[in-house]
Amino acid sequence: MSAESTELPRRRRRGNATFWLGLILVGGIVLAGIVSFFWTPYALSDMAGGRLEAPSAAHWAGTDRLGRDLFTQLMIGARIALIVGCGAVAIGAVIGVATGILAAFATRFLDDALAAFFDILIAFPTLLIAMLVVAAREEASLGTAILALGIGLSPIVGRITRILTKQVLGQDYITAARVSGTSWGAIVYWHILPNIVPFLGVNLALQFGLAVMAEASLSYLGLGAPPPNASWGRMLQEAQGTVYTAPWGAVLPGLALFALVIGINLLADGLRDRFDPARRDG
Repeated sequence: MSAESTELPRRRRRGNATFWLGLILVGGIVLAGIVSFFWTPYALSDMAGGRLEAPSAAHWAGTDRLGRDLFTQLMIGARIALIVGCGAVAIGAVIGVATGILAAFATRFLDDALAAFFDILIAFPTLLIAMLVVAAREEASLGTAILALGIGLSPIVGRITRILTKQVLGQDYITAARVSGTSWGAIVYWHILPNIVPFLGVNLALQFGLAVMAEASLSYLGLGAPPPNASWGRMLQEAQGTVYTAPWGAVLPGLALFALVIGINLLADGLRDRFDPARRDG
């Protein structure tokens, strides 16, 4: 058996392991977020626990400086992270895909102008754009954070959509479709979107992780979901004063954030291996 023939199954096994590890990490957090809609060990406002208690049978992740159960806050934080991630990616996808396809179909002047606009916005950190949007609305809320992050992600999605759409438009079957009288709207629906969605979906998964990190940063700065929402970023901010006396208050939300972002990246990498024939076949 040749070296290439033995290397290919190894690459496929690594790709499958990456996919399943990411799925397990993300699936566990998604499950915690969904369960939090129906059940949590304690009410979010319950301060009956002792201050800064260590993890125990009564409080699985310990308590914070106000006596609130940290495991309850971690579950609520998972819910908020998923809501923000999905909402921001949805807004970014709608704006980005629409402007990206528009740029690919536009005249050369408009195409170059939109491409330059995408590059300028991408040069600004997503978190900075989100902070500007929050400041412009003069309101720190979950909805504002989702809108701000969605706007911040849209130029990245738009740039990738423009590139992918131009690649599809250069194919012979697009020319054949136009010669046969197919409208541009039908071409977008039947030919462009089905060809770019698999590759765009992988990028959107990566943008999901970016949105979760940005939301945690906004909450840490006090610009995210306001109390009594228990964002992981807010948990980190509240635990910074007791990190030496009660480290679990900072370690656990940090680990949850790390697990979700790493899981999303592993999942996206596994999906890329499945969708990209060149990577899948080695």
